[in-house]
Amino acid sequence: MTVLSAKRNTFLLTAALSAALLVAGQSAAYASPASPAAAPTADKEISSAEYAAFLKDKFGVTLPANVTRGEFFADLVRSTSLAPTDEAVSFKDLSATSPYYDAAKALYQNGVLASDTVNAAKPLGAANAVQTAVRAAGLKELAYSYPRAKAEKAVAKLPVKASALDLKTVQELAVAVDTGLLPADYYNQLQPNAAVTADLANLLIGKTLVFKGQFKHYIGYVGDADIYTKLTDAYNESAIIKSDELQKIVDTALEKGLVTGYNLKDSHFEPNFVESLSLVYGHSDLHHALQLIGLLRSEGLDAKVQFEPKTSAFVYLKEWGEPGVSEQYEVKQIANGNYIEYAKEFDIAFEFATAADKARFNAVVNAYAKKNEENQQGLIAGSWWQPLYYSLTPLPEYKEITNNKIAIGRYYAQSFSLKEQSQAVIDGFKQVDPSVKVESYDFWTDVPFFNYLNGEPL
Repeated sequence: MTVLSAKRNTFLLTAALSAALLVAGQSAAYASPASPAAAPTADKEISSAEYAAFLKDKFGVTLPANVTRGEFFADLVRSTSLAPTDEAVSFKDLSATSPYYDAAKALYQNGVLASDTVNAAKPLGAANAVQTAVRAAGLKELAYSYPRAKAEKAVAKLPVKASALDLKTVQELAVAVDTGLLPADYYNQLQPNAAVTADLANLLIGKTLVFKGQFKHYIGYVGDADIYTKLTDAYNESAIIKSDELQKIVDTALEKGLVTGYNLKDSHFEPNFVESLSLVYGHSDLHHALQLIGLLRSEGLDAKVQFEPKTSAFVYLKEWGEPGVSEQYEVKQIANGNYIEYAKEFDIAFEFATAADKARFNAVVNAYAKKNEENQQGLIAGSWWQPLYYSLTPLPEYKEITNNKIAIGRYYAQSFSLKEQSQAVIDGFKQVDPSVKVESYDFWTDVPFFNYLNGEPL
């Protein structure tokens, strides 16, 4: 490795790990005995329990055992962020003061609720719940394209008599079957006159979110046979992120020495995982990421995987020589002759099946992906001295720090700091643009990265 490349890697790591203010000061662990390796997984049907956990985590929604029409409508609207317009709607049996009025209005205005009679206090029928989900999921046009014969063929899989149903009902049930909105395991719940169960209701709201692109986002599972291809493709398709309006602020702060670096990300790639089950791991080396997936499989850990492109920016000093050209970074010269370098990196978000699996991740990384000495053997490729991974919920052996975030449109810049230095980071950005809104929140990171922020040894 040349001196120049060594310096670039050092400062690239610095930018990737932290954007702490310049005013801030600057024994190997072993994993638990290995579990059986995670086997490659087939396509997985999301369970109703997983949808229920998501609805509770994101929206505070917990459906009762006996679900009324009003409760289902309210929770569906809350979860899908469906808002009513200002136009008045009158219902025959529901006043504007009812807690279910806004939800019923939103559904009526969006063509989900077809009647001006809500019957909010009555039990919701299972078949009617499926029909409501079909409409809310945006599948009406597909449903109504079905000729009756085609629709009845699909509905024959359900315990209902298609000949006794009107055409639209048969079409809506048929499209629920064919699209997978209603999985085969739930066909039997559509017995004649059956009320919707909380299990089915959670599944239908969750499936609606999936069709609307509002559920979790991920490229696959650790255990998928094709996860390495998917991860490689995602990396190869990613590029240096650019946002002129946002970078005008953060680059000025960087040029003035108010911060040492920042990360730039695109909110379109956010995984929307359940926070208590997920963590985020940052790096710049695809080879390392592929081996990390293999490492988790070898330790019996499976998880959802989302690739999030990231760009790290830092000052490249002119005395290091010409920065050169690479697909992995771009440079811009600034007034004092130095450069701002923008390096292509990524975060990988993992959502584990259990909190216990999430907690195991730390020991696995410390044993096999944490560098403690030069030329250390027994580590996966590209291991860092100070790996960066973090959780939005507390974990044993993790340390609390702060993220300082500026968002403009779909893009955001973030700067990690010690909690006591957060206000100084915010003040630095506001010195550049007093009108800028900086969101600040605490989260939990691995000890080596915390030590880096705190200016302590590895």
